[in-house]
Amino acid sequence: MSTVDRQQARGQRRSVAVRRIAGEELRTARLQAGISQLVLGRAVGISKGEVSRIERCLAPWVSVDVVCRMAVVLGLDPSLRMYPAGLPLRDRAHHALLERFRSQLPAALRWQSEVPLHISGDLRAGDGVVSAKDWQIAVEAETRLHDLQALERRIELKQRDSAGTAVILLVNDTRANRLVLRAARESLRALAPLDTRTVLGALRAGRRPPASGIVVL
Repeated sequence: MSTVDRQQARGQRRSVAVRRIAGEELRTARLQAGISQLVLGRAVGISKGEVSRIERCLAPWVSVDVVCRMAVVLGLDPSLRMYPAGLPLRDRAHHALLERFRSQLPAALRWQSEVPLHISGDLRAGDGVVSAKDWQIAVEAETRLHDLQALERRIELKQRDSAGTAVILLVNDTRANRLVLRAARESLRALAPLDTRTVLGALRAGRRPPASGIVVL
């Protein structure tokens, strides 16, 4: 099964889980309020049968709008939030960036793509890992720097959850990215103090970089 197929399957499972939880919470709130499915349906503008199907997770077509209107009528405050979990779908530019980096590595070093964290139930993964017999270093690739604070938090969490493994932040060499890196130099230096030359110099010699670093390619 391809990465995209796995992501689609996981997305479908999450859809069912979210609709099931929403349906159960709506049903519980309706019963506590002493409101029938017919009354709730009329207040929202849907049929009694549709209310029943939503509560039993039998309406895969239900919209966020309908669920939110049902929740508000029942005195609930609906919320939908997204949390990092697993690798997002990547484009050609991202793959090209990783291939440019991989081409810099000597044959003695091993390269692995999409390496999951070794934590049960954790869907997060790194873009890659460079390793030798007695060391390894993770690689996080960014084609376009946007929210640096979110990026820093993501890297810090992965370092924490992988026993402090050093990280190479691989960045596409564009004018916009260089401007962002220059503006955030101080905060990034604490997270990844080594520069491109130092990191690549160590890797080309078959050595592990002594700390995390930023590589611009």
